[in-house]
Amino acid sequence: MIVATLALLSLAAVAALIPAGNHIRQWMPAAAASSLLAAAAILAATAGPAYGLGHAAALVLGVVTAAVGGTALVPSVFRIARRQNDSTGNDPAEPLRGGLTIGILERVAVAVSILAGWPEGIAVVLAVKGLARYPELRESHASEQFIIGTFASVLWALAAAGVGFAINS
Repeated sequence: MIVATLALLSLAAVAALIPAGNHIRQWMPAAAASSLLAAAAILAATAGPAYGLGHAAALVLGVVTAAVGGTALVPSVFRIARRQNDSTGNDPAEPLRGGLTIGILERVAVAVSILAGWPEGIAVVLAVKGLARYPELRESHASEQFIIGTFASVLWALAAAGVGFAINS
């Protein structure tokens, strides 16, 4: 059961790396990664705790899935938000500088904080990110992107780290 859970966690990370296409295909990487992560969570909840190599693999795969998986999920959430703005006539906004790199680092830090048993680390990560982005957040579109991207990114990282944590409990 542990091996199947680790395999699903790995597949969730790989599914997020599938290049998004047009129309319906643009949602496929995020949907596949989310579905595989949900299946891994269900298996992790029913399996016993992992020991040895399984324990280490769960920690590493939890962090890798958190980092990589958000690269598919966050743009999908932005597409949903953009569709809502398009219906109001607002122009799509330029993405914030360094968003992909900052998002990956943010998800790694959140996942490591959870897996290390230090949930307070999430507050530190969000505080540092907010302070670093503060000058850019004065623009209305930037603050919206910051909030949407941060919530989607942190929720994905918590889910992936939660699976890794559940495997080890």
